[in-house]
Amino acid sequence: MKLEAKIPSGPIAEKWDRHKFEMKLVNPANKRKYTIIVVGTGLAGASAAASLGELGYNVLNFCIQDSPRRAHSIAAQGGINAAKNYQNDGDSVYRLFYDTVKGGDYRSREANVYRLAQLSVNIIDQCVAQGVPFAREYGGLLDNRSFGGAQVSRTFYARGQTGQQLLIGAYQSLMRQVHTKTVKLFARREMLDLVVIDGKARGIIVRNLTTGELERYAADAVILATGGYGTAYYLSTNAVNSNVTAAWRAHKRGALFANPCYTQIHPTCIPVSGDHQSKLTLMSESLRSDGRVWVPRQKGDKRPPEHIPESERDYYLERKYPSFGNLVPRDVASRNAKQACDDGRGVGDSGLAVYLDFTDAVKRLGIDTVREKYGNLFQMYQKITDEDAYKVPMRIYPAIHYTMGGLWVDYNLMSNVPGLHVLGEANFSDHGANRLGASALMQGLADGYFIIPYTIGDYLASNPLPKVTTDHDAFKEASDNAQNSINKLLAIKGARGIREIHRELGRIMWDDVGMARTEASLQRALTKIPKLREEFWQNVSVPGSADNLNQSLEYAGRVADYLEFAELLALDAEQRKESCGGHFREESQTPDGEALRDDANFTYVAAWEFKGVGRPPELHKEALEFDEVHPSQRSYK
Repeated sequence: MKLEAKIPSGPIAEKWDRHKFEMKLVNPANKRKYTIIVVGTGLAGASAAASLGELGYNVLNFCIQDSPRRAHSIAAQGGINAAKNYQNDGDSVYRLFYDTVKGGDYRSREANVYRLAQLSVNIIDQCVAQGVPFAREYGGLLDNRSFGGAQVSRTFYARGQTGQQLLIGAYQSLMRQVHTKTVKLFARREMLDLVVIDGKARGIIVRNLTTGELERYAADAVILATGGYGTAYYLSTNAVNSNVTAAWRAHKRGALFANPCYTQIHPTCIPVSGDHQSKLTLMSESLRSDGRVWVPRQKGDKRPPEHIPESERDYYLERKYPSFGNLVPRDVASRNAKQACDDGRGVGDSGLAVYLDFTDAVKRLGIDTVREKYGNLFQMYQKITDEDAYKVPMRIYPAIHYTMGGLWVDYNLMSNVPGLHVLGEANFSDHGANRLGASALMQGLADGYFIIPYTIGDYLASNPLPKVTTDHDAFKEASDNAQNSINKLLAIKGARGIREIHRELGRIMWDDVGMARTEASLQRALTKIPKLREEFWQNVSVPGSADNLNQSLEYAGRVADYLEFAELLALDAEQRKESCGGHFREESQTPDGEALRDDANFTYVAAWEFKGVGRPPELHKEALEFDEVHPSQRSYK
């Protein structure tokens, strides 16, 4: 299978200009009103549904929460990038493009990233027009702050709740379309299967999470905007209900899954405190704009931080990376935190934490200014740890966060299954092997507001789409397939809890496919995961019935998918025998411990085709070509 991104050719200004998408207008003589399914109501899903509704499509929008406002985009804290250059510090569209390609360790498509940088400036204007309350300077202009991987201030923010404010903006636009009846909203539904007819995506099967009923919905195209797969690791910064099920079920219907080994470890997370936890809490990367990261110079130093003098502190990011200091990209900061703790210099009771210290910022700026910029983050930290970070340093440690892999899409954001489009974190397209901070919100809104409204029109106008109904045999087959999986889960009557098995899978993934990966650890994971999957299907306990609200059944279905998907993630990590971004193979590193790519053999997107559970998937490769940014050893020193 040859993978083509369908990127227009020509000079850079023409080749990647957002106004020059190859597209056709739907024939106005055709009186038919096209129906589009959008699964997900986060930033990508809500903005796509709202924009398509505004264009006059009949949109069916689904979410697993009781309200679109509970989508996990609400948890994003630090900000959203845009090349506005309000600080007059030399930023530009090209510089944002360059930083993002470099930050992704040269494993993303140039064309997609350039389009993203172009659209970034429009996103801010769109959100301001919606009333998003971005922070402003004293004179009234929008304020910016710095994020990792950049030496300019380009991140727009709303204190520590940027995702929430952006989601409210998208939600308002969505609900306007619901009111005008161009969008019909279906809450508390979970997608269980994709319906493919004549090779095209034509509908979905969902479970009504309140009644337990399986429901069928037909459409002319399907859009997935269902987020990432970080919860396969059990403990992550993601909401507990975030999952891989929709993407994985589409994968099993033929959609290629690209680069699943690219998982991002966020360096600024509140450390694990015990087995009682079901998720971890993120402290925004924006804190590294003013906070300083350090550990004691001496191993095993357990003195309180205020008793450790400056001469006995190691500000290791500032020491090792003088150009970027505490604002190195997330993968670099995470690996260095792990190295400090592995060296016996970690802090806290567990020794698996480093300090993020605001003492200098409070002295320099004043406590009121720090509180104005980060107040709700400090409040959150105090509620969880019962410590005042204005007086004592925060304790942080890396945790699973964003996932750069996802379903393969072309330049038009369509998967290899015609009619199935994938937006936001659910696709693989923009971030390469590592996402720079404040670019996830940028991608979700670019995909939903500015890209899919163009490209889906091209698909609809270019393909014959005879009307189908949910009476079609393909809907019955997909519905029966979903019901059989449910019946199989309920019939096991085993002795092990669902969460117990998920936690065991998470431990395998973190230990063997986590921040540092080796050939031995990946082979170990590839041996353990199938055994745990077999144990699940023989001995899991799923109480209740299928015909009503049953959260245990919901959870069991998701864990079943994790147990299949995790094997693909480990396999992808094993076959990529290089280090790049968040994928760090210990066998492939520079003398000073940085990720060492192998451009001669691995400059490609790894896109996997499903061949059956327990059977080796087929690898397809999309070659990555770099015309503007030439790959080099990434350095932030």
